[in-house]
Amino acid sequence: VVVNLLNLSTMKLSLASLLFAAPAAAFAPSGSFGVPRTSLNMSTETEEKAFAKLPATIKPGVVTGKALQDLLQNASDNGYAIPGVNIVGTDSINSCMEAAAKYGGPIMVTFSKGGGQFIAGKAADNTDDAASIAGAISGAKHVHEVAKLYGVPVVLHTDHCQKAWLPWIDGLLAASEEHFAQTGEPLFSSHMLDLSEEPLEENIGICRDYMEKFAKVNILLEFELGVTGGEEDGVDNTDVDSSRLYTQPEEVWYSYQQLSTVENAMFTCAASFGNVHGVYAPGNVDLQPVILHNSQKFIAEKLDNGIDKPMLFVFHGGSGSSVDDIKYAIEGGVVKMNIDTDTQWAFWDGVRAYEKEHHDYLQGQIGNPDGDDIPNKKYYDPRMSLRAGQEAMAARLCQAAEDLNCVNVLN
Repeated sequence: VVVNLLNLSTMKLSLASLLFAAPAAAFAPSGSFGVPRTSLNMSTETEEKAFAKLPATIKPGVVTGKALQDLLQNASDNGYAIPGVNIVGTDSINSCMEAAAKYGGPIMVTFSKGGGQFIAGKAADNTDDAASIAGAISGAKHVHEVAKLYGVPVVLHTDHCQKAWLPWIDGLLAASEEHFAQTGEPLFSSHMLDLSEEPLEENIGICRDYMEKFAKVNILLEFELGVTGGEEDGVDNTDVDSSRLYTQPEEVWYSYQQLSTVENAMFTCAASFGNVHGVYAPGNVDLQPVILHNSQKFIAEKLDNGIDKPMLFVFHGGSGSSVDDIKYAIEGGVVKMNIDTDTQWAFWDGVRAYEKEHHDYLQGQIGNPDGDDIPNKKYYDPRMSLRAGQEAMAARLCQAAEDLNCVNVLN
């Protein structure tokens, strides 16, 4: 997910430009905006707690609604961020949950439109996004069935959705509405609408319309201000004007005000601070996490309610970022960081290493260095190489959790 082809290191940012913000996400509690944190309806301690360090609302398995709200606020209050990982099937989904169980923290499993289609099968009919919708729903149901077995909180999220892709979200929302009618909880925990290419008023106007729908079934909205550079899963911003990589605090404040008028609204804001999808050579990306800190100060002064970090931000384009930038972004209110490029490489690298180690046993069904008539089935069984990929991806996510201060945050 992250670093950019644009040579932003040549940019001479003025002091005023440091007041801009980057793909970070702001979170509004349910109810009216500006409510002091002490009145956010945080869970009471009368309820039995599943995790010693988390509010009682948060249980193993898929986390939605009030539990999700409490989880994100806990991350902000305690200075950690949740890894948000793009997945393409049950192998990567299970790697996410395996990693979370190992590092002792929550995980966010993220479906893209293309990822949903891949889960359904590339040969499946995708007319009107049918395969993209069905695949994401299938993957979400898989998580609902097995997440509790890993003993960790799991957030089910969807990634960048442009204006032209809104019918995909409509299909997923319909599935959540059906699930809510049956269980009292949505199928998906949250959805991201990326309307950053539209004028601000139109972006937030559409987001507000969807926020009204989401609020009825306890779904959180993630919205984007500014643009995340680079290219990822059909969203190509490699040639975007560099000025659009930095969001202004006034834009975040306007969005917060508009969305907070929705009853029971829950939202995060991906504000751009120079973020770029992908991994690039050092010097090609100029992250400015100070933008988040300045945005928090700006909004806190507007609210004047004693809360120093009123917004919860999300960090897009996290792969390849320096640990120092990640830590400083978390201090500025980041509660989730997206990871895709690094985990894609990790999975492949695990498969590659498996093939290298067992190369001589993978050249035919029969015959290897141990004998010409010895079968090789136990080596070419797809589960063997896929498991190697799973383990490598899980290990990379444990490393990411360390960078995000997300280790041992449950108990």
